[in-house]
Amino acid sequence: MQEKGLLIVLSGPSGVGKGTVRKEVFSQPDTAFEYSISMTTRAPREGEVDGVDYFFKSREEFEQLIKEEKLLEYAEFVGNYYGTPVDYVRQTLDSGKDVFLEIEVQGARQVRKKFPDGLFIFLVPPSLSELKNRIVTRGTETEDVINNRMNAAREELEMMHLYDYVVENDQVDRAVERINAIVIAEHLRRERVEPRYKRILEVD
Repeated sequence: MQEKGLLIVLSGPSGVGKGTVRKEVFSQPDTAFEYSISMTTRAPREGEVDGVDYFFKSREEFEQLIKEEKLLEYAEFVGNYYGTPVDYVRQTLDSGKDVFLEIEVQGARQVRKKFPDGLFIFLVPPSLSELKNRIVTRGTETEDVINNRMNAAREELEMMHLYDYVVENDQVDRAVERINAIVIAEHLRRERVEPRYKRILEVD
């Protein structure tokens, strides 16, 4: 019997560096996670590639996928939709591979309801002032959008209790080390390991 993979959900307030941390996780030579690329209706930022960073969709295309229930989760954030294709996630987990999701907080709440045994990691900034500095230095948002993101970030930080672990993104490499340590520990959790050993005992 194939042991199912672990669904790893990395989430946190806008601007905390989820994308940067995720890219560093996947730059490690021994990373065995499968990355589930999210869909969004927002315009690509400089350097982002369709099908690599996100699947970029029109609002009409995205809303059709919602109607067809083809998304594991979706949320509308600062005027744009974000979501996760469901079929890929289920098939990959069933094949025994870990799936890594980098999603917004609203989406993580939906995934928790559908995959309560997933691993939910909340990425936090060292401080709110540092978070604002990161958003401002992107140079991609207007002052109104920055203020909206900061208000949303305060609300999202209140949702920390919905997660299993909290990782501070003070330095990207440190955050990646902490995430990898958490995943190793989760794979060794008794509830996951015990069924395999019970099958071994039955065979003997």
